[in-house]
Amino acid sequence: MILKKEIISLLLVSVFAVISDSADAFTFKKPEIQKEIHGIKKDKSLDLETVSDEEISLLSEEYKEVTKELRILLALNAMKESVGNFSRLAILGNNLSLKPIKIEFKNLSEMGQAYADFDALGWKKKNKLYIYINQKHQDAPPIALAALLAHEALHQDEFNSINEETYAWTMEAAVWTQLSEDYPKQAQSNHPLVIREDMLKKLFIKGNYTDKYIRKTVSSNPGYSNLPSRSPGFEDSL
Repeated sequence: MILKKEIISLLLVSVFAVISDSADAFTFKKPEIQKEIHGIKKDKSLDLETVSDEEISLLSEEYKEVTKELRILLALNAMKESVGNFSRLAILGNNLSLKPIKIEFKNLSEMGQAYADFDALGWKKKNKLYIYINQKHQDAPPIALAALLAHEALHQDEFNSINEETYAWTMEAAVWTQLSEDYPKQAQSNHPLVIREDMLKKLFIKGNYTDKYIRKTVSSNPGYSNLPSRSPGFEDSL
């Protein structure tokens, strides 16, 4: 019960907002998270301690349309090893806009005081998608940022629902579950973003690697009380 209250508290300050000037809906083929969490080939990706200047240069070229931030580059690279690769491809352009999603750290209060404590904020303008990560996470472990991005990249239109949020939180939990086991040193951090990811991981594992308890948490979250159970862009992909 304590865990549930803590998760709800985190979700309340982490509600993903999409500001849009378009009414387009996005459809995508969703991977089966609980089926893909195990058995993915793990090629050790780069981390802050081992990355070389040459490797940074290669990553910068690969993601030049997305970000210049080193930790985000490493997060994107780590996503290749997980079910989060689906979200990574969305970030590279397999999304509603058919363009790369721009990602950067930002003081979210600049976008509106209501967003000051959000962990991340999605923004859509003139068919261009953005993900702004709260600047308080600039020093978060790359694998924690990878899990966060795996979630945020799934929200690509102005329509949202309990089903969509449940799937996004479950994707985040699945990515963190994988990467925290591959990178235990990063996972041992007491960073606030890691604390959030660990709570989601506990719910994910408790539900036998399904959305069972994450769905219950999302459904009971007051921040999502006005959301419909279904949304067009998400449901059309089933």
